[in-house]
Amino acid sequence: MEALKSAKANLSVYLHPSQTKDVIQSVNRELSSLLFKFNEIFDGVLLAHEVMDIPSRHGEILNGLFPYVGVRLTARLLLFAPKPDTYLEGKVVKVAQESIHVVVLGFSAAIITHEDIRDEFKFKIKSGEEIFRSSSHKRHIIKVGTMVRFLVKSFDEEILHISGSLIPPSTGSIHWHASLTNSSRKRRENEGIKELSTGTIDGVAISNDYHVLKKSKKQRVH
Repeated sequence: MEALKSAKANLSVYLHPSQTKDVIQSVNRELSSLLFKFNEIFDGVLLAHEVMDIPSRHGEILNGLFPYVGVRLTARLLLFAPKPDTYLEGKVVKVAQESIHVVVLGFSAAIITHEDIRDEFKFKIKSGEEIFRSSSHKRHIIKVGTMVRFLVKSFDEEILHISGSLIPPSTGSIHWHASLTNSSRKRRENEGIKELSTGTIDGVAISNDYHVLKKSKKQRVH
């Protein structure tokens, strides 16, 4: 997924003196307080972290009424940073006549409104279930539970809400696109096998296992 990125960062975490008994535990607790929130310094939403190194267990005491201890460390971060015109994948949780609602990575909500759903998709109710079905490819269906790929239009950093689009032809049901790719690959492979199954060498027609099928008139044995 384009929006996921791993980064190695040199950080400073400020601990209350009461937290310095177990520095690593306290540092992890402070970093965990940043999870699933957009952070301007990281330019993304922190999904996971791993403290790689704390060069010194002796922090720098800051001046103040309640002096905090500054701890320098190196950490590996997993960030979620969707940008406009990049692609995301998510699970459809609601389908309505005017919109498709998606959850990305289990925490970020996305909406694809009617004007951002390409014309080939038609809204239908089948057996009481609301779906969008492609008029060009009948098996291309989007319904609750479908994993979809969509284009990012915008990302609200405060509420972690995404506005998406299904206009590009490469968007839609991931399963359907995968099956289409597999079918095309299998067809190309079959065509390649067929082309290799017969041929000629010096005017003699042969099969793939080099059995002579027939001889041309020029190669007739007298």
